[in-house]
Amino acid sequence: MLGYVTLGTNDLPRAAAFYDAIANVMGVGRMMDFDTFIAWGEMGGAPGIAATKPFDGEAATVGNGTMAALAVDTTDKVQAVYDAALANGGSDEGAPGPRGDDGFYAGYFRDPDGNKLNVFAMTSG
Repeated sequence: MLGYVTLGTNDLPRAAAFYDAIANVMGVGRMMDFDTFIAWGEMGGAPGIAATKPFDGEAATVGNGTMAALAVDTTDKVQAVYDAALANGGSDEGAPGPRGDDGFYAGYFRDPDGNKLNVFAMTSG
């Protein structure tokens, strides 16, 4: 149902470096690259993520309660994406680990603009 997620940025080159690092760990790259907008993912693949300068020219702000979730296939990749996020200007919002008892394993972080994300894998419980 979800096609892609777009997050605002006030510094596209900084956002590009951050999301390039995360995308690299996830095995994807840029699928669109314009002066004010970059999208990462795989054409025809799973939903992608994009960083953009707001169209209205105003400053980008974060949504309170808004979060984008990035799916990976192993807990090792959860850790690797989380580590890449923190190594590239992100901030911690919850270290990787199991959440509940239903096999949901996730780490939470914010990008350099303050947008909240998580990376997760479903395990066997």
